[in-house]
Amino acid sequence: MTDNNVVLKTLKVWALAFCMIFAGGAVLTGCEDKGPAEEAGESIDESVEEAGDAMEEAGDEVEDSVD
Repeated sequence: MTDNNVVLKTLKVWALAFCMIFAGGAVLTGCEDKGPAEEAGESIDESVEEAGDAMEEAGDEVEDSVD
């Protein structure tokens, strides 16, 4: 390889790295705000988890009463 090829290859690697970092930063900053669908999904997740906990507690109470 000639010196020019090495320089061009190095430049391409640095340019690609810069683009990837810039794109990653743009994606991360674009996802800061929660939309209504995400908030609704989190609310549903919490409700399902609470219902599961309540069912588990009820099952434990039934198990304790049988013993």
